[in-house]
Amino acid sequence: MSWLPRLAGFLVAAAALAGTAAQAAEPFTFGMSISQTGGLAPGARAVLLGMQIWIEDTNAKGGLLGRPVKLITYDDQSNPALVPGIVAKLLDVDKVDFLLGGQGTNLIAPLMPAAMQRNLTVIGMFGLDINSEFHYPNYFSIIPTGGAHPKESLAEPFFEAAATMDPKPQTVALVGADAEFARNAVDGARTMAKRAGLKIVYDKTYPPTTQDYTPIVRAIQATAPDLVFVGSYPTDTVGMIRAVNEVGLNVKMFGGGMVGSQLGSLKSQMGPLLNGLVNYDFWLPVGAYATPEAKAFIAKYQARVADSGADTLGYY
Repeated sequence: MSWLPRLAGFLVAAAALAGTAAQAAEPFTFGMSISQTGGLAPGARAVLLGMQIWIEDTNAKGGLLGRPVKLITYDDQSNPALVPGIVAKLLDVDKVDFLLGGQGTNLIAPLMPAAMQRNLTVIGMFGLDINSEFHYPNYFSIIPTGGAHPKESLAEPFFEAAATMDPKPQTVALVGADAEFARNAVDGARTMAKRAGLKIVYDKTYPPTTQDYTPIVRAIQATAPDLVFVGSYPTDTVGMIRAVNEVGLNVKMFGGGMVGSQLGSLKSQMGPLLNGLVNYDFWLPVGAYATPEAKAFIAKYQARVADSGADTLGYY
């Protein structure tokens, strides 16, 4: 949640582009399709709380450019197919001024065509390298991975850790859901694996609706890889981890880009099944690195999120 304090300054700049024709009392309205139910709900509810705190704080300080701010949200149920309809309602019925992307790559990508058609500013949250496909100048991303090659930046720590092993690994298996985020994550892993001189012995996707991951894990095991990199979202992350423990996958390192394993709710659910998983995570700036504004926001967030059940660790 460390990106919320920076979001305020970002939105001030975006609001300036919206013009001043509206009456001073008319709010700047932000529309958001966000997963309040479904597999992405725990993380999305934490994001939504962060946005609500920002709305309250901004209005308490007099609003944005002298105008109050308002947030309108609809539940996309973690289903990308529902996003276009929600976006149409936000734009045509609610007449929002700005679109805030849903939480995650799979839920942001479906809203991009409508935003581009209307030349709207879009601020995406945790969307991994979405604009590599759209090249839209009015798209902005709030995500700690970045640089010139966002896909590789998510996979890079996994392969950097592998490079320290002795003896060094020689082979890798790549697997991910056939969905936007997972494909991007595995693309980055594929690049990193080739750069490291690793032989790719397995490289496949599975439908996001998969229920039984045991056959996938057995197929991976049959190729005897040293490393296994997975790109997954919360529901299939749980399924994949359970299958790995059931099969007894024997590799030097397993993990990579598995969304959801960072959540306190999943950690409580999975417990020791997570032992040995090597995965990415995002951390708050603390100590000397945190601004006073960030510290104040974090304190408010942690005080309120504990009772919500969305973020039992208080830092997602």
